[in-house]
Amino acid sequence: MGKKDGSGIPNAAFVLDDDDISGKGPAAALAVQQNKQPPAITAGSPDVFSSAEVSPRNSTIHSSPFQQNDEGQQQRDTWGNPVEFLMSCISLSVGLGNIWRFPFTAYENGGGAFLIPYLVVLLLIGKPLYFLEMILGQFSSYGSVKVWAVVPLAKGVGYGGALATWFVVTYYCCLMALTVFYFFSSFQSVLPWTVCDPAWATSTCYNSSAASNLTGIGNLTGRTSSAEEFFNYNVLQKIVNIDDGVGIPEWRLTLCLLFSWIIIALILMKGVASSGKAAYFTAIFPYAVLLTLLVRGVTLDGAVDGILFFITPQWDKILTPQVWYAAVTQCFFSLSVGFGPIIMNASYNGFRHRIYRDATIVSFMDTFTSLLAGVTIFSILGNLAHESGKSIETVVQGGTGLAFISYPEAISKFDVVPQLFAVLFFLMLFTLGVGSAVSLCGCIITIICDAFPNWKRWMVTLVICSAGFLLGLVYVTPGGQHVLDVVDFFGGGFIIFVIAVVEITAICWIYGLKSFLRDVEFMLGIRLGIYWKFTWGFFIPFSLMGIFIYSLANFRTFVTDGYVYPASLTGSGWVLAALALIQVPIWAGIAIYKRKGSLLDRLKASVTPTENWGPQDPKIRSQWILFKQEDYSEHQSWAWWIPKCVKKIVKIDGHSFQSGRPSPSTAAIVDMDGQTSMGNNNK
Repeated sequence: MGKKDGSGIPNAAFVLDDDDISGKGPAAALAVQQNKQPPAITAGSPDVFSSAEVSPRNSTIHSSPFQQNDEGQQQRDTWGNPVEFLMSCISLSVGLGNIWRFPFTAYENGGGAFLIPYLVVLLLIGKPLYFLEMILGQFSSYGSVKVWAVVPLAKGVGYGGALATWFVVTYYCCLMALTVFYFFSSFQSVLPWTVCDPAWATSTCYNSSAASNLTGIGNLTGRTSSAEEFFNYNVLQKIVNIDDGVGIPEWRLTLCLLFSWIIIALILMKGVASSGKAAYFTAIFPYAVLLTLLVRGVTLDGAVDGILFFITPQWDKILTPQVWYAAVTQCFFSLSVGFGPIIMNASYNGFRHRIYRDATIVSFMDTFTSLLAGVTIFSILGNLAHESGKSIETVVQGGTGLAFISYPEAISKFDVVPQLFAVLFFLMLFTLGVGSAVSLCGCIITIICDAFPNWKRWMVTLVICSAGFLLGLVYVTPGGQHVLDVVDFFGGGFIIFVIAVVEITAICWIYGLKSFLRDVEFMLGIRLGIYWKFTWGFFIPFSLMGIFIYSLANFRTFVTDGYVYPASLTGSGWVLAALALIQVPIWAGIAIYKRKGSLLDRLKASVTPTENWGPQDPKIRSQWILFKQEDYSEHQSWAWWIPKCVKKIVKIDGHSFQSGRPSPSTAAIVDMDGQTSMGNNNK
């Protein structure tokens, strides 16, 4: 791990602004060096893609000086090996949402039947978007903002996604603080949530410990368990009415929040050099704990009933729009598409790294983990229902209640060392949270470091983590959970659908799906088939726009225990959403304003890739430029997107466009490029 040598990938973000236009770019610098006028760059010109000048007579390639590895020029970090990248992506996608969000979402939206819409959404929206963002980051070696050198008009997508990421990571670390609190509480000889402590318990409280004889209590209607009251009245010190304010931060949770941010800062301080190593633990350890808890859970009385309750399909719900909306939101929240960290992670890859393999592995592991967590959680909840004499429906809590009420109450019923299982469970939750928070926060840091290359990364990390801690204090107040609900919905919910629609529209309809597929062919040496063309070009943009409209038409009123959230809090949520979404038109206007000529010329230039778009390694970039000069006849055919097998049957044209295989020229370029341009990721 470290900086690339002369054969590595320079980070053009440290040299030029991604919105560079004619007369300031690398081609202009080359012209000055050769005592020539800068080449004219016009919208649609082939040279607009180039940072090197190609002579039409002898095809001599003059590399631009900005790509040379001059002494003292900063280089972009790279992953030490491909496993670090894969583990980081798994850590990002497999997080707290897989444990406390997916099981309850599946139960609430049809049980086993929910898997059908979820898998459909994963295959047609989640995985294609994940792969697209991986391609963007790896092809350009840019973060989620500078990558929009491909379509300057859509630069606001990067900033909007960054704001959504920031909104999410501030409350995400609050959830991590809760896991830290429970983790340290689990070391007590008697788990504090298993008995009703007069200091915080009400008159309706009953003990959740295994030694409690619930059969003697009689009817439990109107009674609350010690686990629930411990969470609400001791940990959160929750208040229902926030009309008079949210209160002051709870000091114990404040310390836990500080601890969480310190861990994140230490991991991010050295960039991917440290976060890549930490990803091994954050990606692997949770599975060891989950499997341990699963083995313990399935051996408990009532476990089978709980598992059957989880997987039994409710077919009547599968045709309701709400179930499909829940599947999309769960998929976006889990995979983190649209936020930017995927682009950031992939930007540290070697250019030829086989990311299609990683995209498949990550999407599979995300789904597998969600199912594993669901079976594990409901096996233990089945035992809780068996021991308490309640129905399973009554012991299942949604959201944070599943992780901090239902599960701790179930652990309290264990006869053998419940403290050990509590420690393992909450350590697993914290590890999952760290893995996701590191990538989310790292995305923000990368954007800032790319924009201000002279700023030291450790100082940027320190400032960002300090700001995150201070903003997170609002979530550890007695009324903080109300704020969290609003920020979760407005800051990281439906606005991501809009950002994703603009993102994929800019790539597939402005930059051009054909151009994008050619870039993928050059980078990976394969031609993608009809599945990718259909999902990227048609299904994803139209389906996500429909889902966004549905979410607005079915906007819900925020209510907790009969208390309707004040209009000021809901209005603040709309402000957050507007702040993120308004980045798109603002930066589009800036892109048009910075161009020259008539309004039409400015508009054309703002949808044309800048000179900074493309591979950053000079050797690979030269090959890419030549590759783009090849015969495009097979791509210019109106039937370019139709599979070859169909073309043969109907004899549409005679072009040899075969999905999954590169053209001879592509294979020759990849072979000529060899291992030297692949970076550490292909050793």
